[in-house]
Amino acid sequence: MTTARGLHAQVLETLGQQIVDGLLRPGTVVRPEAVVEEYGVSRSVVREALRVLQSLGLVEPRQRVGTLVRPASSWELLAPTVIRWRGASPAYFAQQRELLELRLGVEPVAAALAATNVGTDATDGTDRTAAVLAAATDMAAACDRDDSRAYLEADVRFHRALLAASGNAVFAHFAGTVEALLRTRTSESRDTITRWTHDAAARHVAVARAVVDGDADAASSAATALLRVTRDEFIAEAPAP
Repeated sequence: MTTARGLHAQVLETLGQQIVDGLLRPGTVVRPEAVVEEYGVSRSVVREALRVLQSLGLVEPRQRVGTLVRPASSWELLAPTVIRWRGASPAYFAQQRELLELRLGVEPVAAALAATNVGTDATDGTDRTAAVLAAATDMAAACDRDDSRAYLEADVRFHRALLAASGNAVFAHFAGTVEALLRTRTSESRDTITRWTHDAAARHVAVARAVVDGDADAASSAATALLRVTRDEFIAEAPAP
């Protein structure tokens, strides 16, 4: 038996993906009664799904009109849920490029800050910079084993650890956005941009070693190189407009 929470998630996922895919275009009126009838759910389930979509900027209630679909310029593009929907849509490559360009302005700075924090423990007493190197090492080991799942999880841990090691709470918060973006890559089958490689693992290790060596300039440069290579791969592989 599907619970109310399960029904809510089903309606939310379907409507959100349809909006991001362009099946429900900006200005379209989403009529709750039609959603109730189509999915066989209660009005409360539909209202809750629409509230979440509104919080993400995908819809907007208008008096005497109804709930309108909003254009992409209004969406919360850094929200993990929106990133996941865009990652499964025709906007996949555009999103990768956009967020990699954003990460180029964030992660090299985070790497430099992390390098200056060597020996500084987190509030729980753990060495944050050691976690960066451990994750990069795990990526290389997973690559050797041809273990895609372990590689992805280590990749996620690497970027989370790097942003946290910066000591900047805003950068650390950005880790959720980066993780959501990394996880969308598993749905793309082109090996040239998604398959783990020794070169990619080595670039992560280079960042980590510069961080633990306390070399801020080298850490920033290595992080820039890592992200630029990835960005350029996505640009090269993107379908022609």
